[in-house]
Amino acid sequence: MKQAGVDFAILGQEENCTGDPARRAGNEFLFAMLAEGNAATLKTVQENGGARKVITTCPHSFNTLKNEYPDFGAKLDVIHHTDFLLGLLAEKKLEPKNPVKGRVTYHDSCYLGRYNGVYDAPREILKSIPGVELVEPEYWNRQRGLCCGAGGAQMWMEEQNQNRVSGKRTLQLIDALQAAVPAANGANGNGAEHDHPLGTIASACPFCMTMLSDGLKSQNAEEKIGMLDVAELLEKSCAVDEIKAAQEAAAAQHEAPIPAPPAQDAQPQEVPS
Repeated sequence: MKQAGVDFAILGQEENCTGDPARRAGNEFLFAMLAEGNAATLKTVQENGGARKVITTCPHSFNTLKNEYPDFGAKLDVIHHTDFLLGLLAEKKLEPKNPVKGRVTYHDSCYLGRYNGVYDAPREILKSIPGVELVEPEYWNRQRGLCCGAGGAQMWMEEQNQNRVSGKRTLQLIDALQAAVPAANGANGNGAEHDHPLGTIASACPFCMTMLSDGLKSQNAEEKIGMLDVAELLEKSCAVDEIKAAQEAAAAQHEAPIPAPPAQDAQPQEVPS
């Protein structure tokens, strides 16, 4: 957002959880308490000329603020960060120039996709990044995409089944990446190597990131497959030359030897009379 010149602010310590996990777990009292407090805070900010838009990186918060907070008097223009970033790309405020070579498969968050119909924005961002080859799990994508396993407050509950939902979803995404690995990953045309030879799973939800990262660990695949937010991949491609030049200059200055102090002429000592 800084790179795109966006005028923004954060609530800092005034920001509390939206209460989504409490409501999904059945604690309606706690949800109402959090929602009323957040609604009052946002209303105060609006009355002081701020909070024209609310950007959230969490689809759970996005869904709660957009669809459930109006019941508490908070009428907000809520935008998920993938929709917001796509708008910045359309306005040319962000320009992905640096290639991020490799195969990428995207996992649809339930609250972003099925609940709110946001399927295209994350994919359009990935398609705009030079070098990215976007692939989809066969059949299990978009509205048919499997949950990561964190929904319904399951994020904080140990599954009692042997076959974890996060493991099932991870395997579907791994299958998509393995469909044609030699052509897209490993060594490419100019001989460059990738940190994750099988590719990257992209998401736009911190809950999904956690669950799928656990899924990769359960398959001993965390060294072969990366797990990144869509925004992180875009950031890699939008890194401007000025930033790189400043970093290189700072590194060179840090490594440069410290010059010796200039020699001083010896001063004649006074001899007491």
